[in-house]
Amino acid sequence: MLAAVMSNYGKDAMEPGFAAAEIDTSKPRPARMYNAYLGGNGNYPADRAAVRQILRDFPEVRGIALANRAFLQRAAWFLAAEAGIRQFIDIGTGIPSAGNVHEVAVRAAPDARVVYVDNDPIVHVHANALLTGSGTTGIVLADLRDPAAIRADPRVQELIDFSRPVALLLVAILHFIRDEEDPAGIVAALRDALPDGSYLVLTHGTQDFHPPGGTATALTRLWQAPDDQLTAAGQQVTGILKEKTDAAVPDDAASFVSVTRELAAGAHEAGGQ
Repeated sequence: MLAAVMSNYGKDAMEPGFAAAEIDTSKPRPARMYNAYLGGNGNYPADRAAVRQILRDFPEVRGIALANRAFLQRAAWFLAAEAGIRQFIDIGTGIPSAGNVHEVAVRAAPDARVVYVDNDPIVHVHANALLTGSGTTGIVLADLRDPAAIRADPRVQELIDFSRPVALLLVAILHFIRDEEDPAGIVAALRDALPDGSYLVLTHGTQDFHPPGGTATALTRLWQAPDDQLTAAGQQVTGILKEKTDAAVPDDAASFVSVTRELAAGAHEAGGQ
């Protein structure tokens, strides 16, 4: 239900920059639900209720979330240890938990710099509490739908040198961008700001491993929150990357797709759709 693609092409900065009134815990949000799938404690009753509803009908979702998280960690290690990347921008980072990008990257490269970007204010509360003292790591309150604002943010400008290669991580975030919001245009704007030698890491919800009208379609219908509607694309999402990129798919990326394919098939054989 997720497809994975990897393409090649200081001082902590943790100021929240939002008012307490902006934090709404009465409605489920993707970052907090993802945290619940992973077994974290950075979530609230509304998030846990939504997760229980989804897992009741689609139990494979938890395994997919865990596989997605493992892929993110392996990708971060590959980029830092093998590709020589020292700068990371992780958009849609979610609630910090064990094995964050900066933790993985600095094990391979102590001078790695990481900027986390998320539009959920509660993510910043947790980032301030958990990421303080982590070195050259920043958290930015911004939305994927506004690439120019991300690029121009003072924290991004402070920590990221756009004359040197950058790893841009869009992991399990693009499927919350509606077609009319032009996800391909958003990715192109972010990609075009990166220098030669940069990498784009992307995972996206897909219906390709399910029969038409099956689990992915039902899950898409179930998740219809006004601000966070889920769009399950097919493998054609990789078409976004064809221009100006070369595929760099290590074994870990292939195994991630294999794991999610098996999870989907297992749910279908067990009587799921």
